[in-house]
Amino acid sequence: MTSDPSSAFPPGTFRRQDETPDAHFYQHPRFVTHIDEAAIAAVTRLYGDYFPAHGTLLDLMSSWISHLPADVPYARVVGLGLNEAELRANPRLAAYVVQDLNQQPALPFDDNTFDGAAICVSIDYLTQPVAVLRELARVLRPDAPLVITFSNRCFPSKAVAAWHALDDRGHLALVQQYLRAAGGWHDPELLDRSPDPRRSDPLFAVIGRVAKAAGAS
Repeated sequence: MTSDPSSAFPPGTFRRQDETPDAHFYQHPRFVTHIDEAAIAAVTRLYGDYFPAHGTLLDLMSSWISHLPADVPYARVVGLGLNEAELRANPRLAAYVVQDLNQQPALPFDDNTFDGAAICVSIDYLTQPVAVLRELARVLRPDAPLVITFSNRCFPSKAVAAWHALDDRGHLALVQQYLRAAGGWHDPELLDRSPDPRRSDPLFAVIGRVAKAAGAS
């Protein structure tokens, strides 16, 4: 494992068209959804499949809606995102943190805190994804799932150069590479959960699980 996570990727991988601070870009709330209803339903089904009921969850890069199944109770859902108004309006969050992960990838949570975590249609904006995924491996409990979902839509000026250079299959491979570079994860699952491609947005997912600590039973 390299001490500098970015050294595993070519120079320019994480450059963006708009390098101004993300806090400026996201300072105004956007009470909209970024994928269509069919793709959102696919995200919700994934969460139902992978997140344990009554568990403690982390919604990373969160906003005003978390897409969790309405009929599943969770002990606690914590959100971390960039716009406080959006986070405050999210009815599923018991608590939230306003933080720019591109400026500060370290997560303000104790080790082994969460039973699952989500990154919904936002992984393409991370300029330090390996550092963030290392932190997620720290704050999730052993074997806890991380559900990373994405589509073919984004804010182009804020997505990293590698994302623009790849197609959907390339995006799956790139996120898999992020997890492998971070370390601490089982071999991830790569999923195509797209609804009808003629009628709705595509939906892809990478599912990682935190590896058990050495010597753990």
